[in-house]
Parts: sequence; structure tokens; C-alpha cells
Amino acid sequence: MTKKGKTLIMFVTVSGSPTEKETEEITSLWQGSLFNANYDVQRFIVGSDRAIFMLRDGSYAWEIKDFLVSQDRCADVTLEGQVYPGKGGGSKEKNKTKQEKGKKKKEGDPKPRASKEGNRAGNKREDL
Repeated sequence: MTKKGKTLIMFVTVSGSPTEKETEEITSLWQGSLFNANYDVQRFIVGSDRAIFMLRDGSYAWEIKDFLVSQDRCADVTLEGQVYPGKGGGSKEKNKTKQEKGKKKKEGDPKPRASKEGNRAGNKREDL
């Protein structure tokens, strides 16, 4: 909220090894989606895989950052000197190991549920 009414810029990196034309197309789609959601964003391509998103009202910056990091081809977003990893960042092997760990936990025996009597307070008061 401290950035309300102030111009703010964020850097966005496109994952993979895109050409400048691919970066232009991908970031154009993101800009269009943000425009449809009533966010005033200007976009400038600064490299083969980098773009600058300029916001006229910085109070929306974190909402826009959340949208960008959720995109499949977004490697990371830099906002206020802080780098936020995107969905498209990192190697796929790391993502697979995280998913496998999650599956192992889910596949294990479920914890037995406590009976309702175990959840009730006892009649006697215990000293701590």
C-alpha cells in the first residue's frame, strides 16, 4: 500500500531458452491477461529472456507478481530487489523429487483417528 500512486517496475525472466521473439509473445500474453483484469501495465523487452513490467500504480505490484510467478513459463520475478521464483523456474528433476516425497507421505498408513472421548476434557483438574 505504500506504493499507491507511484510508478514501480519489476523484472520478469522467461524460463527455457527463448528467443527475443518468443519472449515478446509470451510476455504479450501475460500483459493481455493483466489488461483484461484491469491492471495498467507497460512491457519492455530488455533481453532474450527478460522483460520489464512497469506499473503506474505500485499498490497492485504484489497481486501482479503473484499472477506472474504462477505462469508456466515464468522463471522468476524481481520486485523491490527481492527475487521470487516462478512456476517455470528450476529443473524438472527437483520438482519430481518433491512430488515423490509428497506421494510417499500420502501412501503411508493413515494415522488412526482419536475417539471422541479422547477429545473431551476430563472431570478432574490436573495441576501443571
